[in-house]
Amino acid sequence: MQFAKGKLIAIGGAEDKGTDLETGEIHRNNLNFFELGILRRIVEEVGGPASRIEVITTASMIPVEVGENYLSAFGKIGCTNIGVMNIRTRADVNNDDYMQRIRQCDAVMFSGGNQLRLSSIFGGTPFLEILMNRYWDEPTFLVAGTSAGAMAMSNTMIYEGNATRAHLKGEVKITTGLGFIDDVIIDSHFEKRGRFGRLAQAVSANPSCIGIGLGEDTGMLITEGNKMEAIGSGLVMIIDGHDIRHSNIADIPDGNPISIENLKVHFCEKGNGYMVKERTFIIEVKENAVVKKQVKVE
Repeated sequence: MQFAKGKLIAIGGAEDKGTDLETGEIHRNNLNFFELGILRRIVEEVGGPASRIEVITTASMIPVEVGENYLSAFGKIGCTNIGVMNIRTRADVNNDDYMQRIRQCDAVMFSGGNQLRLSSIFGGTPFLEILMNRYWDEPTFLVAGTSAGAMAMSNTMIYEGNATRAHLKGEVKITTGLGFIDDVIIDSHFEKRGRFGRLAQAVSANPSCIGIGLGEDTGMLITEGNKMEAIGSGLVMIIDGHDIRHSNIADIPDGNPISIENLKVHFCEKGNGYMVKERTFIIEVKENAVVKKQVKVE
């Protein structure tokens, strides 16, 4: 079976403030966890502080501020080889300088903001094709994203959904994301913004997909497009709809409450993980060994 050789790190968000989708205070369990924890893990995975990392601020409505924040955050952990790409339109994507930079960098980091900006601006472009080819072919290449940047990583992407109305059919809007990983749907700011209902509806409507609900200060490292490891200080929730026995979602009018039976949920803390294709929970991810627990009902 062919699998992607590169790595993904999807992060639950909280650092991009000032837009409609990225508001609120950061509450870290550990001081400067995001900058000194998850960003440090990104740097370690791509080979150390000398690695070239390009930050893409397209999703944000305050791209200059966000770019400066990342330069500062990476600087705190000794990184000086960081670039910022302020791509605002599809025309910007074809910039020769940007194209050359993504061919030469070790990693890209998509900031938070509005995930629909990412899918609509990068979808179908040579820029995205280069990123995709590198992700599939190069074991040391890494694609990271936080909040909207994480949600856009998958082929199936939530782009809208009020958490208080997510139990009603039609309230959760789905489109095609950037497509780095299949068979998953990613949501961010998961506990703080009460997004269980919207991810559950998204999975119920697409039961071939695994739902990944990322808490703030928390992420998933994904290797081979399949094996996931929870990193950070918070919670990752896995929602599995493969064994749903009853669903009314196809038969009711929009605006009516959905009814789902046998939707499975798993909680992952740091060090736990999940195998997407096998649907197995990983109790402890180790460098040289993986302890698994079978969770699929045969």
